[in-house]
Amino acid sequence: MNIQIFGTKKSADTRKAERFFKERGIKYQFIDLKEKGMSKGEFRSVAQAVGGIDALIDPDCKDKDLLTLLQYLIPADREEKILENQHVLRQPVVRNGKAATVGYAPDVWKSWE
Repeated sequence: MNIQIFGTKKSADTRKAERFFKERGIKYQFIDLKEKGMSKGEFRSVAQAVGGIDALIDPDCKDKDLLTLLQYLIPADREEKILENQHVLRQPVVRNGKAATVGYAPDVWKSWE
């Protein structure tokens, strides 16, 4: 199992995801979205695994102007804008190979064990 957790230190759900894997002794790699973020390849892989870009966007994020703009962009421009502004992603994004989840999803993670 090769677990990657994308999130921020301030996100409560990201901390809960880290605790979930720590308690089970499962090694994971934490990637801080504020410092590094997802590469284009990682982003596309996760989007495909969770059912599209829309599933990755957090409708409750604080940047309402950007959320509105994203609705009107063509798909290629939309992907670029999200990659530039990864704070609009729901957290945590947890990746296990080709499988991925968005948000706190312990039921799915248990099936990975």
